[in-house]
Amino acid sequence: MIRTRLTELLGLRYPVVQAAMGYVSGPRLAAATSNAGGLGQIASATMSLAELEGAIAETAGRTSAPFGVNLRADAPDAAERVKLIIAGRVPVASFAQAPRPELIMALRDAGVPTSLLIPQVAAAVDIPVIAAGGFFDGRGLLAALAWGAAGIAMGTRFLLTSDSPVPDAVKQMYLKAGLAGTVVTSQVDGVPHRVLRTSMVDHLDSQGTRWLSGVRRAGGVVRSARNAVAYREMSGMGWRQMLGQGQAMRRESGLTWGQVLMAANTPVLLRAAMVDGRTDLGLMSSGQVAGLIDDLPSCAELIEAIMREAEAGLDAMATLRSVARDF
Repeated sequence: MIRTRLTELLGLRYPVVQAAMGYVSGPRLAAATSNAGGLGQIASATMSLAELEGAIAETAGRTSAPFGVNLRADAPDAAERVKLIIAGRVPVASFAQAPRPELIMALRDAGVPTSLLIPQVAAAVDIPVIAAGGFFDGRGLLAALAWGAAGIAMGTRFLLTSDSPVPDAVKQMYLKAGLAGTVVTSQVDGVPHRVLRTSMVDHLDSQGTRWLSGVRRAGGVVRSARNAVAYREMSGMGWRQMLGQGQAMRRESGLTWGQVLMAANTPVLLRAAMVDGRTDLGLMSSGQVAGLIDDLPSCAELIEAIMREAEAGLDAMATLRSVARDF
């Protein structure tokens, strides 16, 4: 059994974390991961407060193991979301973007640890670090542990499990993607995203900078305005909240109002693929690791396979060390 500071801190059987993915990481996937011995997480950014409260209750009803909630630190209702996490006795909170000190203090006072830091800080801090980006098997776990991390977080690998709620047609597109099957594009909302390469993405990229200028920019803004209305209806946010969030994005990211408006594209296009199964119109976020995945195990099967491979790797290295001593 591989034990690390992460497993000890959070009471996990295995040092494996399921990354938060909008419209994917709900109660079903989070509970399945936690029941398998890893740390499941609820992605709350695409949920209203009421939906998050319900998701926390449902996940707690599906598993008695630890699970977490991921939230955007720049969300206008981040403080309210933290209160729901505390009220629901969720043991772990993680953030997209750096959280404000008052959010950390509220969680710390309630005994909720925060995690999901990048591997490079392992040598600079004395708290458990979770490595993320490109991990999908036991060899990656061993590599992360060797770098000083206490565990790994995986997004695409958990998306491609039988417990994932993503439609089968979308999963099949991921499985068919080769190592060159993803691309980084900024044409959706002005911010770089790594996504599966599709005809729609290629079309957006072919527009180049013209997409953000002249008539094409006007067309993009009109479409984004429609998507903003759709996103407001999905999220349950009022116009005042949306404007407040847009103002925060402008202040912290230096985006123009046009780019902020275009950011409404992302959640709507993600939902089209991850919920509605629209592989023709949807946006499918992906790590490059998708090109190395060819199966859809359950979360339990996945984590057990990772740990078997990691333990076999440790045994092999111990053998190598023994042989080296003999010479």
